[in-house]
Amino acid sequence: MSLDVRAPALDLATGPVPAPPPAARPPSARGRALVVLAPAALTVVLGLWGIRRQNTMWGDEAVTHQLAERDPSRIWDTVQQVDLVHALYYAVMHVIFDLFGAGLLSLRLPSVLAMAAAAGGVGLLGLRLAGPRAGTPAGLVFALLPQVQKYAQEGRSYAMVCALIAWATCALVANVERGGRWRWAAYGLTLLVACLLHEFAVLALVAHGVTLFVSRPPKGVLRAWSVTAAGVATGLLPLAVVSAGQSEQVSWIGGPVRPYHLLVAVVVGVACARAPLRSGGPVSLAALAVPMLVLPGALLLTASLVKPLFVDRYVLFSNIGVALLLGAWLDHVRRLPRRSPVVYVAVAALVPPSLELRTPPEPEQRRHRRRHRRPRGGPPRRRAAPPLRQTADPDRRAPR
Repeated sequence: MSLDVRAPALDLATGPVPAPPPAARPPSARGRALVVLAPAALTVVLGLWGIRRQNTMWGDEAVTHQLAERDPSRIWDTVQQVDLVHALYYAVMHVIFDLFGAGLLSLRLPSVLAMAAAAGGVGLLGLRLAGPRAGTPAGLVFALLPQVQKYAQEGRSYAMVCALIAWATCALVANVERGGRWRWAAYGLTLLVACLLHEFAVLALVAHGVTLFVSRPPKGVLRAWSVTAAGVATGLLPLAVVSAGQSEQVSWIGGPVRPYHLLVAVVVGVACARAPLRSGGPVSLAALAVPMLVLPGALLLTASLVKPLFVDRYVLFSNIGVALLLGAWLDHVRRLPRRSPVVYVAVAALVPPSLELRTPPEPEQRRHRRRHRRPRGGPPRRRAAPPLRQTADPDRRAPR
């Protein structure tokens, strides 16, 4: 007697095991464009909001501004001694400064546009993995995350790295379904450029490997990914070896620096992953999002037990994972008979951080002057207020 393998499994205590929610229908071309463009447009709007921050500049941004204004030969001479990991970023910003001038907009607008591209990539990922009703919320949630808003206005490489990893992940998902030599080359090249902009982007490659291991794709896909990953690692190796001699650049990290954002994101993301999220295709949304969220930060925190290396902006791209999980969870909540008010509370909770991010911290010198104000009747002090001033930030004490 044979059993029909298509019949649902039975449990004597609980009855039939509920089937996972079905995947959404393929969206139209207009729907696909909306999933990508709506998050990108929101990111641009939020990025342009208060982009000058009262004409203040962070310490790391000042390093970018100073180095990018130099001639290419002087940039190269400098990075051979210090900060080699950002050499490619300084070269890119040098070209931008040559074309558009070395103002605050030229310094920060590339990060705004890069983060907009990352938000569009997150929306496309959600679309491919769980449909447009999960992809659009995922991209919008990504744009609203405080860490994303913060570094979208940062004149450093982290937004560009985030965008490249988002689109490399899109290429990975597409290659699992329908791979090819040129498709894998595009995936590897995109990820390699991200690693050359900041070498800790290689942690995303580890997350991709875990995703494929869990998803169990055909052996040909695993073989192609392994060859591509080896190529990315080989291309990054010279930079990693040479920059290891500049390890004093991160000597300011006395221990794990404020991992609270990551820990909160991991807790929220894992809680969302426990819901019956809609997914389809050979790669499930949870199989891709959970490793992207958890592994990069966990590996960097583990390495910090030997040598302190963890800073939250180094793994900024892990926000891709929590945005995907939150977007799919919102789609799950939408399908419930009663919608939970938690959604509205969570959105409202993002407003105060958004306002705080656009208020530059008071410089230490000004705080000191306020504590030691002159007595009334004393001689007036003459203050020269420069059009551009540098502010201190406890997370930014070295250009890495």
